[in-house]
Amino acid sequence: MTESEKTKTRVKKIEEKLVALPARPGVYLMRDSGGKIIYVGKAKILSNRVRSYFRGQPANPKITALVQRIHGLEYIVTDNEAEALILEINMIKEHRPRYNVNLKDDKLYPYLKVTVNEPFPRAYVTRRYENDGARYFGPYTSAGALRMTLEVLNKVFPLRNCKYRLPEKRGPRECLNFFLGKCSGPCHGHISQEDYRAMVSEVLDFLAGKTAAIEKRLEREMEEAGAALNFELAAGCRDKLSAVRKVSEKQKMHAIGGKDEDVLAVSVIGYDACGVIFKVRGGKLVGSEHHYLRNILGESPSEVMGAFIRQIYLTDREYPAQIFLNQAIEDKNLLQTIMSERSGRRVKLHVPERGITAGLVSMAEHNSSLLLEELIMRKEKSRQRVPEALLGLQKALKLPSLPHTMVCFDVSTIQGGYAVAAMSCFRNGSPFKSGYRRFRIREVQGQDDFAMIGEAVGRYFAHVASGELEMPQLVVIDGGKGQLNAALQAIEKSGAQVPPTVALAKKEEELYLPGEKEPFALSRRSEALRLLERIRDEAHRFAVSYHRKVRKKTTLKSSLEDIPGVGPVKARALINAFGSIQAVARAGMEQLTSVSGISAALARKIAGHCSKWRKNATLI
Repeated sequence: MTESEKTKTRVKKIEEKLVALPARPGVYLMRDSGGKIIYVGKAKILSNRVRSYFRGQPANPKITALVQRIHGLEYIVTDNEAEALILEINMIKEHRPRYNVNLKDDKLYPYLKVTVNEPFPRAYVTRRYENDGARYFGPYTSAGALRMTLEVLNKVFPLRNCKYRLPEKRGPRECLNFFLGKCSGPCHGHISQEDYRAMVSEVLDFLAGKTAAIEKRLEREMEEAGAALNFELAAGCRDKLSAVRKVSEKQKMHAIGGKDEDVLAVSVIGYDACGVIFKVRGGKLVGSEHHYLRNILGESPSEVMGAFIRQIYLTDREYPAQIFLNQAIEDKNLLQTIMSERSGRRVKLHVPERGITAGLVSMAEHNSSLLLEELIMRKEKSRQRVPEALLGLQKALKLPSLPHTMVCFDVSTIQGGYAVAAMSCFRNGSPFKSGYRRFRIREVQGQDDFAMIGEAVGRYFAHVASGELEMPQLVVIDGGKGQLNAALQAIEKSGAQVPPTVALAKKEEELYLPGEKEPFALSRRSEALRLLERIRDEAHRFAVSYHRKVRKKTTLKSSLEDIPGVGPVKARALINAFGSIQAVARAGMEQLTSVSGISAALARKIAGHCSKWRKNATLI
C-alpha cells in the first residue's frame, strides 16, 4: 500500500468516527499509528469539540502536526462536564500524552501526615495522600524545609513514633525515646489521652503556621522553671522556643486577615511554562513550590493555568477556601464546584485586581517568570556545552548541524544463520540506552550482509517517516561502501528524508561517504574518530549479545525437538516448566509427566535421550 493510499484509509476511518460522535459531555483520546495515546481532551459536547480539529486550517502549526499523527479516535461519554474534567486529568496522569500540557516534575512529593484518626496520633513522612481521616501537610518540594520542620517537631512535641495500635496493643515496656524525653509514653499511661490530644492540637497549629500560642506557652514555662530554679528545664524550654521562632522567622507576614489561602501564578515562554504556588496559612506565607510544565501545543497562559490547576488540585491534595490566580480561566465555575464538593466547603477561584492579595499574586508571577527564564538559560547553556568530538565530527564530515543524536547499525550472524541486527544510539556524545534497538532478520536468506543492513535500517526509518521516532543528525553503518549503499537505498525506500550517513570500516578505520569513490581516514588521535569507534563498538556488542541469545534459545528448542514425539509445542512447554534444557535433563519421571502433553512413555524417551547427552557431555 502506497503512502497516499495509507493516508486515504486513515482519513476515511477518522471521518467514520467523527460522524458517530455523540452530542454528549465526555473525554476523547487521540492515538498515533502505533496505538499510543498522544492527546487527551474533555468536551461539553464531544461532537462539536472533536470535529473542530479537522475543520479548516489550524492557526497553530503544532496542532497541524498533532492532527497529521492521529490514526485512531476513542471517546468516553460521561453524565456531566464535571465528570469529564476529573476523568481527563486521571487519563493525562496515567498516559502522559505528548501533546497535553504536562508537569515536567510530576513526581510524588512528601507530606507530613498526622494520624488524628487514631486515639494517640503519630506524625510521620509519607508520599501517599489517602482519604483516611488523617491530616496531611504539604507537599514539601524542599527537602531542607521538611528536614527543619521535622527537627523542630520532634524537639518541641514528644509524640510517639511507634506503630502499635494504642491502647489495645503496646510494647512490653517503655521505649528508648521515652527515657530520652522524645516520647511522652502514652503506651504505659504516662500521659492521659486528653493531654496527648491537647499536644496534638498544638502540633496541627504549628504545621499550619500558627506559632504565636506555642511561643507564649514556651515563654511561660521557661519563666516558671527559672523562678523555681529548675535551670535545666528552663534551658530546654529556651531551646524549644528558639527552634519555633527560627521556623516562624522564615514565614513572611502579610495582613490578609489571618486566613488560609493559596496564590497561583504561571508564566509561559514558547513551549515551556512554570507554575508557582504560595501557601498562606493564618495570614503568613509559610511556603512555596514551583513546577515546570511542557506546553507542546503552545497553549495560552490562561489555558496553561487551567491545566496547572487541574493537575495540582484535582488529585490528592488539601487546599484552602480561597485560591488567587494571575490568569482568568475558562473552567472557573466548574472547577469551583468540583473543589467545593471535595473539600466540603465553598472554594473560590479569583483574580484580584488591587490590594495586598494582588501584590502577592504579582510577587508569585515575578517568581514564576524568573524561574522560567532560569530554566531556559540552563537549556541554552546545556546546548552550548558541546563535546569536542561532536564539533570535530561536524567539521570532518561537513555536517549541516551538530550530531547531537547519532545512531549506528551492525549485523551479527553465523553463515547466514540466526541473523540479527542491532542499533546503538548516542545523545550528546554519550550512550542513550533507551534509544537502542534490535532486529530479528526475517526477509534475508543466507549470508548477505548488505541486505541485512538494508532490512534493519529500512524498518527503523519506516518509524521515523511515520513520526514515531525522531530523525538522527548522523547515521553510522558498520561496514564499507556496499553496506553504506544498502542503507541509503533502504532509507529512501522508507519514505524518510535521508540524513547524513557514513560507513566506518574495521581494521583501517576508513570512512565512506555517499557519492565519494574513495574512503578517507581521520587522525588516530582524533576525538571524532574515537566517538565513531565507541558508537560502532556499542552497536557490535549489542548485536553479538542478541545473536547469542537467539542462537541459544533456538539451539535449546532444536535439541529437545530431536527427541521423537517432541515437537515445537512440547519443547516450549518443557522449557517453560523447567527453565532450561539442563533442568529438563535433571528432571525425574514424575516431574516430566507433570508437564501438560508429556505422557509416561514420552517421559521415558526424554529421560533416555537426556542420559545420552549427559554421558557424551554434549548438553548446552
